[in-house]
Amino acid sequence: MIAVGIGNTTIKLGVANAATDGWQLMHEWDADEFDLGEIVSELPAEPCLWRVASVQRTTEHRLHQWQQKIRPQDDYLSLSYKDLSLEINVHFPERVGMDRLIAAVAVNERRDSERPAIIVDAGTAITVDLVDGTGIFQGGVILPGFRLSAQALADGTDQLPNVDATFRSDAPAVIGKSTTEAIRSGLFWGGVGAIRELVARTAAELDTSPQIFVTGGDAERLTGYLADDAQFVSDLVLRGIVLACR
Repeated sequence: MIAVGIGNTTIKLGVANAATDGWQLMHEWDADEFDLGEIVSELPAEPCLWRVASVQRTTEHRLHQWQQKIRPQDDYLSLSYKDLSLEINVHFPERVGMDRLIAAVAVNERRDSERPAIIVDAGTAITVDLVDGTGIFQGGVILPGFRLSAQALADGTDQLPNVDATFRSDAPAVIGKSTTEAIRSGLFWGGVGAIRELVARTAAELDTSPQIFVTGGDAERLTGYLADDAQFVSDLVLRGIVLACR
């Protein structure tokens, strides 16, 4: 199976290895650099199932067109909430991002039995979602991610720059000594504070202490500041796609 998670900023592709329950190929692109031609020679020669979880319709359409042209022998499906073995307790399940639902599918396999889980996904948007102790997706919270917030500051002011809002190395100093450093501090530590508050308020409504799972392109640097036992899972969405289709 070829699993593809299409976000607004990042696209991930994994070729599942059924024998090892791992990945025989994994690749990631920034959305504006997405080019399957880079890895076409590395894809399996035999016909494959393509299973896609997308929150970006234009990119998903491009992917499907490419598959039909280059690998017409393959079976392609863009997943919807109806394809998931997941009970969804929200008003409009068809409007929930597939990345959120697929992550819940993956977490239901990982979490302790009967223990709820909070899922933090930090990408273009930051989501904080709850799966209860029986495995039901209960909804959650959506707020702007680092890059969206940085863009909004630049667009809404006259003199503030649009700064680099990725945090691949050390966390920024709290006290910024330049405008750029001050903005980066506000983005990172403001994000940490917001997520911690949302996690705490969600946990306060539960009878059992939740597990915390963290994923997304901007999440790894955050994880250690959220909770001592927070678990970062880089391939949570791809894992969820594979589980959803078993």
